[in-house]
Amino acid sequence: MTDMFGPAEWAAIWLSLRVALVAMLGALPLAVWVAFVLARKVFPGRQLLNGLVHLPLVLPPVVTGYLLLVVFGRQGPVGALLYDIFGITLAFRWTGAALAAAIMAFPLMVRAIRLAIEAVDPGLEDAAATLGASKRRIFATVTLPLILPGVLAGAVLGFAKALGEFGATITFVAAIPGQTQTIPSAIYGLLQVPGGEPAVLRLVIVSVVLAMGALMISEWLARRVARRVGR
Repeated sequence: MTDMFGPAEWAAIWLSLRVALVAMLGALPLAVWVAFVLARKVFPGRQLLNGLVHLPLVLPPVVTGYLLLVVFGRQGPVGALLYDIFGITLAFRWTGAALAAAIMAFPLMVRAIRLAIEAVDPGLEDAAATLGASKRRIFATVTLPLILPGVLAGAVLGFAKALGEFGATITFVAAIPGQTQTIPSAIYGLLQVPGGEPAVLRLVIVSVVLAMGALMISEWLARRVARRVGR
């Protein structure tokens, strides 16, 4: 199998997996919190927050990538601060690719988790509160176990979206072979090269296999969690 892919293709595959995993794990805690706030809280600006969360879904990905470059680039307000204080550079680095992928995947994660939270009967949480449980304990022992299938579904959706992200990523971090070139950007680059079709086909097959594998694992995990919760 190692002979099927060249070094550049292997680098793109492993980098895509790394970027998608970091993006998903980094965005998941915030996605759970934002989903809970949107599902359970009523406050001024709630609709504005909801709009901001879903904005990456309706904006052209290139626009999102450009905004990331403006804000998180070396000369941007946040990027300059990160570099001056922590020595961190995101633009044209694989970490920037993870940031771009996380932002593009975030709305899908919030949506799936929010639907799971809205399906939970608030009376169960109220009953726990009357027994003296704190809000954190209620969330950890009542809400979270019930929404776990939704959290898993959101995590896998986020992973799959991050794995296939192209527009925002290539705008923010370019497609540097071995450094920021993910599977989608590698496919795009190979399509510009005469004779690159066989490599494109191999990477397309890898993308399909990874996406289908993630969805199947998500379904399996969700069913197992649902069975445990239902006991």
